[in-house]
Amino acid sequence: FYLTWKAREYDFTTRFIELAGEVNQNMPYYCRSVVSQALNHGAGKSLASSRVLMLGVAYKADIGDLRESPALKLIELLVNAGAEVAYHDPHVPVLEEHGLSLRSVELDPAAYDAVVIVTAHSAIDYAQLVVDAQLVIDFRNATGRNGVPKSDKIWKL
Repeated sequence: FYLTWKAREYDFTTRFIELAGEVNQNMPYYCRSVVSQALNHGAGKSLASSRVLMLGVAYKADIGDLRESPALKLIELLVNAGAEVAYHDPHVPVLEEHGLSLRSVELDPAAYDAVVIVTAHSAIDYAQLVVDAQLVIDFRNATGRNGVPKSDKIWKL
């Protein structure tokens, strides 16, 4: 981590920054677990036989920057668990990172067992997304921030 490296130049310890970095690095593993639980309990399906749409793969909303994006590791983990994964991101038309080679698909939530909101782009109609999707796993509180009524379809961290 850059701040840790820079602080060491001046003999500062940065354990808190290092712990925060470790938490961030492990979040994709926790998110994979949440997706699996949501599919099991919310849809009665296993992760290994599910079609999952990742909504947003950019590092943050409304940009196309993939650097440090947790979506990349989450896609890898879901694929390794046997899920069929696609993504929709209006800012990232092609994803060729970390051994992945994917193209952004049309937003058709009904075609998937679960939609996982990883990056909350402002161009998405989250209320309609919840209506159309079978299951929504919202890691960014996009549904809450956009006034979407509560629903049994929505799972959050």
